[in-house]
Amino acid sequence: MADDAPRGAILQRDRKTYAIVPRTPVGLVSPDILDAISSVVRKYDIPITKITSGQRIALIGMKREEVDQVWLDLKMEVGPAVELCVHYVQACPGIEVCKFGVRDSIALGLELEKLYVGMDLPAKVKIGVSGCPFCCAESYVRDIGLIGKKKGWLVTFGGNSGGRPRIGDVIAEDVSDIETVALVQRCLEYYRDNVEKKLRTARFVEKIGIEAVKRAVLE
Repeated sequence: MADDAPRGAILQRDRKTYAIVPRTPVGLVSPDILDAISSVVRKYDIPITKITSGQRIALIGMKREEVDQVWLDLKMEVGPAVELCVHYVQACPGIEVCKFGVRDSIALGLELEKLYVGMDLPAKVKIGVSGCPFCCAESYVRDIGLIGKKKGWLVTFGGNSGGRPRIGDVIAEDVSDIETVALVQRCLEYYRDNVEKKLRTARFVEKIGIEAVKRAVLE
């Protein structure tokens, strides 16, 4: 995001138009949200509306002078997209509707989203919460991944799905919901306090080793 860009706007390749990413926690959208998005897309003739990998909806191609008014019309929060912070929590349907779900990924994902999205960090962080071992929220390739099992959550750290992909390391198993929230916080704080700027969790783990992380956040 350019320093002089409008609030929550990302300058596009043409150097003239902008994109925004409204915040939709764990990918949940209500009829009112869908109506608001549809309304501004039509009103401002926004050329591209794109569902992102982070379970959000990007509005792409608006003029600079339109951005602030679009946000006013949407009445939605900004979803972090380029800032150095927790960007989003991705979650599968879990036990809400899925016959394979064994743990409530939606409830836990919403709690983590409320607590940690926007938390300032040395680099961007993404969290995945999967309600069963099928791992539909891509938890193993998220900075912090949670996979639901019958006895509790399996917690991973240091995953990445980018140009140098990495499967996250397992740091704990059979963890309760409350303990998982606390463990995620300890992971984020340890990472924040012990890494240089813009080094993602995957490279951080490769540098110091997962055992050092486990000692710090578990003991």
